[in-house]
Amino acid sequence: MKSSSKISAIAAYLPKKICTNNDFKKIDIDDEWVIRRTGIRERRIAGENEFSSTMAINAVKNLKKTYHTNIDDVDMIIVTTFTPDYLTPSVAALVQGYFDISHAGTMDLNAACTGFTYGLCVADALITTGQNKKILLIATESLSKILDYADQNTCILLGDAAVAMLLEESQGERLCIASDFFSDGKKAGLATCSNLSQQYNEMVLKNKQFEQDGRKLYEYVLKNVPIGIQALLKRANLKKDDIDWFVPHSANYRMIEALCKRLHIMLQKTLISNEFYGNTSSVSIPLALWMASEKKQLKKRDFLLLYGFGGGLTHGGVIIKW
Repeated sequence: MKSSSKISAIAAYLPKKICTNNDFKKIDIDDEWVIRRTGIRERRIAGENEFSSTMAINAVKNLKKTYHTNIDDVDMIIVTTFTPDYLTPSVAALVQGYFDISHAGTMDLNAACTGFTYGLCVADALITTGQNKKILLIATESLSKILDYADQNTCILLGDAAVAMLLEESQGERLCIASDFFSDGKKAGLATCSNLSQQYNEMVLKNKQFEQDGRKLYEYVLKNVPIGIQALLKRANLKKDDIDWFVPHSANYRMIEALCKRLHIMLQKTLISNEFYGNTSSVSIPLALWMASEKKQLKKRDFLLLYGFGGGLTHGGVIIKW
């Protein structure tokens, strides 16, 4: 069954507070070191009373304001996040309640940094099968709430943000060309954040704080993501030269640089969002799309290869036609 959805609107919300690399001097980290290692100059930090739902709602407000669009007839809200306000209610339900959308299903989807590509495929499938006609897809993360600011391996990387996207039925247009996903739960301990359990196998985890083994994750990504991307291209019956824009998860610039080198993809054809916003997990890909859209870089019918990777471990992506 061919995709029959389209993206009709996209907007972002970025918290006002800016954390620069100089803010890490108290833990003996300097600006030049962070830029050289990650490519990150700044990241946004949610306020004390600002959470994933707050940012999601503000992203939808910006979407409504920018596109003068009506969302009263939205019939499904999907939120990708691994930093929800609560175990229940879902962030999606909080968004629905705030806007009082009378007839909409709601669900949160957690696949960490791969979350948005999963969410986009789910939204497209629901529209393509006729289950839904108009879907709000929101990526939102309040990662600063789960950081240990004494941990140099994580605190310099992550930032907070939200992006809202509206998907609708399309006549004759095709959004998703192909998708493919992989996981390796045996390596789950490489990226963790405790919740009800504070132990993973023999590992004792910090109390609701994000932890990762950056070196092993880097090795995993460089080994497995190029294989996954080749499989995705094959499924779409496309070649790398057919892709107008490569949009990987913006983990850090050095990793993306190494990926592009292995894949023989030019950095000039790569959209990233981490220089001024850090690693925003599931938000990083739609944030890069929003930034490119604001700059008028994306043209109608461009082929975009979106690819996420992260906790789970998970990796996977989707090729879309803009």
